[in-house]
Amino acid sequence: MKKILLYCLALFIILTTTACSNSKPMILFNKNQITVETVMNNSTEFSAGERIYYLILIPKKVKTHNIYIQVIKKGSAGRLGYELYWTRNARLKDEQMYYYDDYLVLHQPGSYVMVVYSKDNPQKPLTMSPFIVN
Repeated sequence: MKKILLYCLALFIILTTTACSNSKPMILFNKNQITVETVMNNSTEFSAGERIYYLILIPKKVKTHNIYIQVIKKGSAGRLGYELYWTRNARLKDEQMYYYDDYLVLHQPGSYVMVVYSKDNPQKPLTMSPFIVN
């Protein structure tokens, strides 16, 4: 029942925020688990060690049903000041073809960017969104 409500909510958000045909994917972050009541409590600042819930909205169907999620830490000693910090391969289920939700926990403070790729075109990001861990 929760998944059906979340799917309806994701579809509603997609339809209301992207009325044009050039709709784009987006990422919503939240400190609480994303439900119908908490979806509009979007935040981008989190404490180290707490759960960071995210909802990826994908208005166009991904043909391969697979997405690749990366979290990149900015300002670290990695390549050109960026470090690949966390990754996940996710398979979109039939009932959630237009969204994906989960959470992650980061223990190091810093500035991060979440980047989402489709396995259909892994060279071009679907969407990206910055957030901060204090």
